[in-house]
Amino acid sequence: MPVPKRKTSKSRRDMRQSTKFIRPQAVATCKQCNEPTLPHQVCVECGYYKGRKVINTKNERGMQRMQTRTAAAQRAAEKNKSGAHDDHGHSHDDGHDHSAHE
Repeated sequence: MPVPKRKTSKSRRDMRQSTKFIRPQAVATCKQCNEPTLPHQVCVECGYYKGRKVINTKNERGMQRMQTRTAAAQRAAEKNKSGAHDDHGHSHDDGHDHSAHE
């Protein structure tokens, strides 16, 4: 097994270990909503990155989901209201030809 030929000096040892500490996390502020964010990351609060809208936030996705559900419910209600007596949602055809009775 290899063994060092000379003792590592304190200076050389300390220089090597100088990068083994934990650096504090850098924090930037969003230019749109002034919330603290990580640098070079999309803002979680507003969804902007470098002045452009990149992603929808959780609240916006919930609002879109709610709007589509209410629109679908309104369409279903209008369909039921207009065609309630015309179509019951099922077929009266039982597979037999009743017009050819003799």
